[in-house]
Amino acid sequence: MVMEQVLEQKSDLKIAGLEDLQLRNFLLVSIFPAIAVTLLLTTSSELLHIIFGAVADAYLQVSTFVAATFLVIYGAERFLKIDATAALKRDTMWQVPIAAALGALPGCGGAVIVVTQFVTGRLSFGSVVATLTATMGDAAFLLLAQEPLTGLAMIGLGFSIGTLSGWAVNQIHHRDFLRGAKLEAECPVLSFLYPEDWRTQPIDKAWAFLLIPGIVVAVLIAFQIDVDDLFSTEIIQTPATLLGVVGGTVALSMRFNPRRRHGPRVQSPIGAGLLRRTVEDTNFITVWVIGAFLVFELSVYCLNLNLKGLFEGWYALTPIIAIVLGLLPGCGPQVLVTTMYLAGLIPLSAQIGNTISNDGDALFPAIAISPRVAIVATLYSTIPALILAYGWFFLFEL
Repeated sequence: MVMEQVLEQKSDLKIAGLEDLQLRNFLLVSIFPAIAVTLLLTTSSELLHIIFGAVADAYLQVSTFVAATFLVIYGAERFLKIDATAALKRDTMWQVPIAAALGALPGCGGAVIVVTQFVTGRLSFGSVVATLTATMGDAAFLLLAQEPLTGLAMIGLGFSIGTLSGWAVNQIHHRDFLRGAKLEAECPVLSFLYPEDWRTQPIDKAWAFLLIPGIVVAVLIAFQIDVDDLFSTEIIQTPATLLGVVGGTVALSMRFNPRRRHGPRVQSPIGAGLLRRTVEDTNFITVWVIGAFLVFELSVYCLNLNLKGLFEGWYALTPIIAIVLGLLPGCGPQVLVTTMYLAGLIPLSAQIGNTISNDGDALFPAIAISPRVAIVATLYSTIPALILAYGWFFLFEL
């Protein structure tokens, strides 16, 4: 009886502590949007308005569409309940294309599954090469949101090249190439890569509340409708910009909230709620997109630079630079490359090279589990990246 009372008291304290943490997070995240709105409505500084414009454009032109794409894909994944792991265990010639298909899915979740299955002894090394070659990571969401046809073409290209690369590698190396001791269970090393709390937070609901009008405004802007002119009032002359600033600063505040555990971020786990996964991954992309927009706008304003002209001076090296950036683990650098392509700063050949060479967040667990496998597999992906990127460059861009 006494033990039950003690456990009940601990449970009550834990619930109270969680509620206090959620309240603190909500208040902390609310401070920065309030400051931004106050400055936007009261300041006459040209520099601040350029910064606010970049934040608003990133949120309305990119983040809203990315969030909508996440909701569709994660919703389908959640409700269709496709067991990709079971399909991978079948040792047939279809193992490599299935691995490539998982890698080609927007995000990095499918590629993480393949890497862990390789370590458990169920997949060949060629399957790892296939999935890492096909993986575009979170940059796929950004490309699908802004240029759907190009995004679909990149996904299809990644799948095709990944499959061919995986089959070729399996002909060169035996099935257990570079594999160490097989693990009997799913790899536990991924647990430390995830944030501590994947439950839906109250601030997530506020984020979703902002997203609804954000998507409406984003669609109107996409159809070249001047939303500020349509909905302006005497008090608020730029309502679209105001909404974009609030949405962007909320995303930034949530992303840098100190409640999150430090360390590399992997695609949010399937077990998390649909809204929580969408919030987390959209905010991750938003941070990089806002950064790219700010680099562009502030360099033009402060340094009077023509970034497009700067890249034209290194035009022939642009694809290989994008390919080298693709070797970096994580989706952040790849989102930055895609943002630069969408802004017209780099050519399609650079986007093709980066799409094939980059491994997104899937490289983090690969490095943690088996560094040699990660390094060799990602180096293999640079070979088709160089061939296709410069093939496109010399045929269509030179």
